[in-house]
Amino acid sequence: MSHPLVAMLAFTAGIAQFDVKLGDGAVNLKKALGAVEKLAGRGADIIVLPEMWPCGFDNRNLAAHAKATPHNLDIMARAASKFNVLIVGSMPEKGGRGIYNTAFVVDPQAGVIGKYRKVHLFSASSEPSFFEAGNRAVTVVTRYGRMGLMICFDLRFPELARALTLAGAQFIVVCAQWPVARVAHWDILTTARAVENQVFVVAANRCGKDPNLSFAGDSRILSPWGEKLAQTGQREASITARLDPAVLSRIRKELPCLTRRVPKAYEV
Repeated sequence: MSHPLVAMLAFTAGIAQFDVKLGDGAVNLKKALGAVEKLAGRGADIIVLPEMWPCGFDNRNLAAHAKATPHNLDIMARAASKFNVLIVGSMPEKGGRGIYNTAFVVDPQAGVIGKYRKVHLFSASSEPSFFEAGNRAVTVVTRYGRMGLMICFDLRFPELARALTLAGAQFIVVCAQWPVARVAHWDILTTARAVENQVFVVAANRCGKDPNLSFAGDSRILSPWGEKLAQTGQREASITARLDPAVLSRIRKELPCLTRRVPKAYEV
């Protein structure tokens, strides 16, 4: 599907990395709002929260958590307006067929301007038993340019990131709960998605522990060259980095991979 070209403006991306307390909406909301205020104070224009930030994968109680999502979105919209920031984060969403793991994009003036329902559900942790899968890639036109959206396991599917890029995404936002056991893959895949598509990647992971898993943290903001513009460790932290459209243009001009594609040759 073709999309109109959108000019990208320079902006500061921020990531809020925190330990998502399983099932504790009040604690997680307080952490998220505190991080938004802190990052706004550091000049962030777009702030990204981890996957399922209000409740974690408290799967047995998803219906109750999904019921709270409209209220949480209202609170985030007020925070976005108060601090003049755009906020992205994944939350449980009640849909016609069930509950989706949905990344919402909240604009400071217009409220929710886009959402993406996670397409690739992680079967190893029984996500398909509790969630419905989304069925389409999503880009969102923001005041800073066209954003592509991905959630955690989606990183293992390069087709999705390429579809977002071909649809005009200049930066891809990833919300995740990626475990320590596969942190090497997190490093490889976030970097690969940036380099192969020549886009900025803003990847927010959680840290801390659930009853059965430890999470890697290691959130990062990557340039289209794969450089780490900012990176966290394994503890709760906030980071920012400047995303410059001139860098994107220069890299795509110096190494014009996207314009050298031969789609017919890829047909088998």
